[in-house]
Amino acid sequence: MRLLISLTLFLFSSILLFSCCSPKALEYRDVSGFSISKLGITSSTVNMNIVYYNPNRFSMQLKRTDLDIFIDSNYVGHTTQQDQVTIPAQSEFNIPLTIDVNMNTIFQNALAAFLVKSIKVKVSGNIRAGKVGMYKNFPVNYVGIQPFSFF
Repeated sequence: MRLLISLTLFLFSSILLFSCCSPKALEYRDVSGFSISKLGITSSTVNMNIVYYNPNRFSMQLKRTDLDIFIDSNYVGHTTQQDQVTIPAQSEFNIPLTIDVNMNTIFQNALAAFLVKSIKVKVSGNIRAGKVGMYKNFPVNYVGIQPFSFF
């Protein structure tokens, strides 16, 4: 009985504390660790990390990502990640992503890809993060130029 009361008080105080200080939005920093794990004619698998910064004074858990990836305004794939990632307080962290890429879209622009030194990358969707069972969706709307070369 004492354990149940203690647990209830802990959960109530955690929820109260978390609800009083609404989490600030996570800040995009960079893309790193870009690699191709499977190369195919119709589809390929790309791995990369998205680097974010947590401006909050408390750590959180990343519960889910749901993102669409565009290269030079062409939709290339969707990624959903459900592995829990610990987000440390006031520091950078990586979100590992695995993206199934539709190669038909890539082949449409293959000649242009050989001629450019950078590509426009757009990532849109949301990530779900929180603490103590209280989760919030954070929108992701990144558009930026990334260095790129086949050689």
